[in-house]
Amino acid sequence: MCARYSQTKAPAEIARRFKARAPKSNLQPRYNIAPTQDAPVLRLDAEGAREIALLRWGLVPSWAKEIAGAPLINARAETLGEKASFKQAFERRRCLVLADGFYEWQKVGPAPHKDKLPWRFLRQDGEAFAMAGLWDVWRPAQGAPLESFTIVTTAANDLVRPVHDRMPVIFPDEETASAWLDKPSAALLVPCPTFLMDAYRIGPAVGNFRNDDESLLAPLSA
Repeated sequence: MCARYSQTKAPAEIARRFKARAPKSNLQPRYNIAPTQDAPVLRLDAEGAREIALLRWGLVPSWAKEIAGAPLINARAETLGEKASFKQAFERRRCLVLADGFYEWQKVGPAPHKDKLPWRFLRQDGEAFAMAGLWDVWRPAQGAPLESFTIVTTAANDLVRPVHDRMPVIFPDEETASAWLDKPSAALLVPCPTFLMDAYRIGPAVGNFRNDDESLLAPLSA
């Protein structure tokens, strides 16, 4: 799964890299994006142009009667076309979740009191990347519509697997990311090649969503 990630790149840099219209609001660097918070995604607008918008992390399907239960922060790639919560979004409302790293916790030690050691995963070149996402609009009986998204996950690659058996779908290049926006395709939802990625241990502060600063990215001291 993917339950925390970061996006610290400048909005203009992100827009240029993914050939999108710059966001209307100035995006602040985020070092610890957590479920139910707003985060930037790239999607196609009604005219088919690329826009970057802030949506709530945790998909609320358009048909939901109310917001209830745990937020749908992840969607398994293997069942997108089957699950009612994701099927329509997979067919009509795909997006790119913009990031420059994601966090995962490695469970070590004897059960039931295993330690959880946080790791940061990123591209080897340190560049921003796009994760496969789905978005939807929920319209309550009263109040403003809610736009939300989820991150699509797949089986872990060789780098992530020792820490967790799942990972977000990270597109290796802009061409593959564009293909996801243009057409629903399960064939694109595969693990990112291991050679493109890097990882290192970080400190436990990332476990608290209230911590959101550059110090979280520091490698753990030996």
